[in-house]
Amino acid sequence: MEIGIVGKPNVGKSTFFKAITLAEAEIADFPFTTIKPNIGIGYVRVDCACRDLNLACNPGNSLCINKNRFIPIKVIDVAGLVPGAHEGKGLGNQFLDDLRQADALIHIVDISGRTNEKGEPSENYNPESDIKFLEDEINLWFFDILWKNWNKIQSRVKCEEGNFIKELVGQFSGLGISENQIKRAIKETGLEDNPNWSEEDIKNFAFGLMGISKPIIIAANKVDVDSKNNFEKLRDKYQMIPTCSEAELALRQAEKSELIEYLPGDSEFRILRELNERQDTALKFITKDILGKFGYTGVQQCINSVVFDVLKQIVVYPVENENKFSDSKGNVLPDAYLLPDGSKAPDLAYKVHTDIGEKFIGAIDCRTRKKIGKDYVLKNGDVIKILTSR
Repeated sequence: MEIGIVGKPNVGKSTFFKAITLAEAEIADFPFTTIKPNIGIGYVRVDCACRDLNLACNPGNSLCINKNRFIPIKVIDVAGLVPGAHEGKGLGNQFLDDLRQADALIHIVDISGRTNEKGEPSENYNPESDIKFLEDEINLWFFDILWKNWNKIQSRVKCEEGNFIKELVGQFSGLGISENQIKRAIKETGLEDNPNWSEEDIKNFAFGLMGISKPIIIAANKVDVDSKNNFEKLRDKYQMIPTCSEAELALRQAEKSELIEYLPGDSEFRILRELNERQDTALKFITKDILGKFGYTGVQQCINSVVFDVLKQIVVYPVENENKFSDSKGNVLPDAYLLPDGSKAPDLAYKVHTDIGEKFIGAIDCRTRKKIGKDYVLKNGDVIKILTSR
């Protein structure tokens, strides 16, 4: 799974990325700080199964801290986007190319309105303009892919009796778009699966496919300096989360330096040792103006929202010993996997390893000790033993 961090220059994208990953990312107060994409590992946070099973776990592919399981996902912070990106303006071509494999996008918006459409310092800029232009740019990117090749698609389908759906899949193959997503976009836009589409039909399909294949949530960043209350004005109109990436980064770095005890997504932290004046002032500000007002910095909430609310993932724990909830080496709840909601037991088997999937004959729900078959629909938090043929 890959999540793209997107937005115009100078809105805090690289700060958001670093706060998620603690990876080194160049952060500066000028446009196009990010030239090459920053790639790192972020984590979604859930209650670990060890919590309700009253066990001490030994994670392998993930982390467990205070009975909270942190599961890794790939995060990419791409070059800032400006209007006209689909035509190559700014770093548009690179921006769009870097997003090809993203499953979903987090759009970082300067909700304070202190940067204009180019990412330059400004006053009273309307952040809703950024929300609209970024979606427009990606929509037009999808449209351009089809429009420039439409005559060729029609010719192949009509003259060579090609399959129209497969032609569309081929056009978007480099963007990680599936045949099911193509079919869903055709259905939801009320079109027929034949090549007799008008330009408007192509545009409607392309825009629909973008929403399905690259869904977006909005991080209303710099909410701590939102003097115009832009967040309150827009929160009911868009799916957005109030965010202060600078506060999250400060907390993560303080935690890394063992100044405080803090888990990403928490509403509070505990001071572990004496602070200097600058540290004390910064943490008091975060406590009062961020955590006190919003209950969180919003960064972890963005990651969780895009994975669980938008991409509809669940967490499942495969084990080998259903009595001890462990693997063959005795590690308790060693792995946690993200799977799409609606996945079945064989899907988990294939996720663990192709050979295990191919040899799947059944499974055991370790919580109930009941045997389950290939049609069992996995639930969030399931602990599953996979049964295979020899």
